[in-house]
Amino acid sequence: MLCSLCPRKCNIDRSERTGYCGSGEFPRVARAAPHMWEEPPISGERGSGAVFFSGCSLRCVYCQNYDISVGNFGKNVTPAELRSIYLRLIEKGVHNISLITASHFLEGVLESLSEPLPVPVVWNSGGYESVESLKRLEGRVQIYLPDMKYSLAQPAKRYSNAPDYPETAKAAISEMFRQTGPYELDDDGIMKKGVIIRHLVLPGNLENTFSVIDWVSETFSEGDVLFSLMSQYTPFGRASDFPELSRRLTEEEYGAAVRYMEERGISDGFYQELSSAKEEYTPDFDLTGII
Repeated sequence: MLCSLCPRKCNIDRSERTGYCGSGEFPRVARAAPHMWEEPPISGERGSGAVFFSGCSLRCVYCQNYDISVGNFGKNVTPAELRSIYLRLIEKGVHNISLITASHFLEGVLESLSEPLPVPVVWNSGGYESVESLKRLEGRVQIYLPDMKYSLAQPAKRYSNAPDYPETAKAAISEMFRQTGPYELDDDGIMKKGVIIRHLVLPGNLENTFSVIDWVSETFSEGDVLFSLMSQYTPFGRASDFPELSRRLTEEEYGAAVRYMEERGISDGFYQELSSAKEEYTPDFDLTGII
């Protein structure tokens, strides 16, 4: 079957060669373990059951998971093995199963979710999604956790080779919200369903951040979605090849982003302290929970 799962629509047979995502036919996983570093309604006190998939259709130059997104480190698993991974994590008490960058393995993931799980499923993605693929997840995913990396084409092209990212991500996030409706938390503040939109502030790119905030504030009403403004940018991957990305954020940059978020009336959500830029947000990709 020719692959058109993501917006790049390579239209190649991934049983014979890899696509732009760098991935073959079968799901490939680099780590599966409780993860404490997501937003509070996702991680809670017991952690999110994070399953990190290898490969990516974006391959951002600054990716903090560069070893697996571009390096493609990981182990191939069958859909049945993937489901066993979920169940082992659930036995450890995680609040949910978070599928991280799984879009290019949609077929295998759908098979692994053929029967409902006893905890919510989180679709944790870069936001560069095909609406047609997302529609196939309806009813199997309860929580969407997309990035909204760019609302401007220039940085989307420069850093992710995806000048169509802004309109593609906006359509994808709108579809996610159509599926889940307004977010819901349980009595302990843990998310039951809904959408959390993430935005990582990039150094030297405040205009892009302001544009993302504008779109969120103009598209969604209070109580619709949660918005997570992130300060944790750290130069990973090929960031050193881009002078503006070869440093962390300044206090002035992140302060301006937080103020703009407040001025635009976004109160449902989170923002990090600038000190949140820590190496520990990137776990060891060593096949934990896979072998």
